[in-house]
Amino acid sequence: MMKKGKVLFIDTAHTELALRLEKQGFECDYFEGFQREDFLRIAKEYSGIIIRSKIKLDQEFLRECTNLKFIGRVGAGMENIDKEFAEKNGISCLNAPEGNRDAVAEQAIGMLLALFNKLITSDNEVRRRIWIREGNRGYEIGGKTIGIIGYGNTGMAMAKKLSGFDANVIAYDKYKKDYSDEFVTESDMQTLFEKCDIVSLHIPLTKETEFLVNTDFIKSFKKDVYIINTSRGKVLKTHDLVEMLDSGKVRGACLDVLEYEGLSFETIDLPEEFDSLITKKNVVLSPHIAGWTHESNFKMATTITDKVAKLNL
Repeated sequence: MMKKGKVLFIDTAHTELALRLEKQGFECDYFEGFQREDFLRIAKEYSGIIIRSKIKLDQEFLRECTNLKFIGRVGAGMENIDKEFAEKNGISCLNAPEGNRDAVAEQAIGMLLALFNKLITSDNEVRRRIWIREGNRGYEIGGKTIGIIGYGNTGMAMAKKLSGFDANVIAYDKYKKDYSDEFVTESDMQTLFEKCDIVSLHIPLTKETEFLVNTDFIKSFKKDVYIINTSRGKVLKTHDLVEMLDSGKVRGACLDVLEYEGLSFETIDLPEEFDSLITKKNVVLSPHIAGWTHESNFKMATTITDKVAKLNL
């Protein structure tokens, strides 16, 4: 097989990704411990880059990638890649939202079930030999109106997986139309403001969506609402959420992501205001793991390699 060039793995990925790229004729390199300046030094040697979120592939970096043909983002979000600059210079930008959409949707519903049924609180109590039934009476998803904001891969997976819960599922997506189906009813944002009991965020982080969910946004809902965020931390302003939880306007929150996360999502610097969030029993938290299943790890790898194959390099 003719060699197609070298692929630089900036982050780790499922072993299947490198194996399949090698079968396509690529040579794959991964250098543990390398930092941005190390990658910059060797960038011109590679025709492909595989990345999660370790560094930004901005204009400064991409200018050094004189032989680059594609970037594979093992995940959905592309905010750490200057996609416009890359594509203007003939670099294909690939991601894998198809690979982790089911994982994200399952986690979002799992967090909501944990919140509604007070599973975390009651589990902790029983482990301490405390047996409280009435105080842990929960709610059902059935009969609630759930609004999905952003009807891409994860939004669609969320709607499909909710179909067995007898909820009214509506969705708003600024950039899509005519997507009503057996799982969801296409709506405008005003309808979500008027009808929602639960709001689930499935939008990318852009200049337009940064801190979209703030005090004014939350107060626009007619009902007191529950909020689920499995998208990006900076879509939601934590300070405002805490105030709305205190006021009762937000009845509860499920947060897999927080605005304080570092670039790679592997580290987090938690300020004092976070202390207010963790005292609340009507908040369920997880460390950005919604798309982080064993199955999604494999599926994202194969999704990327399938897309690379279609480039016919």
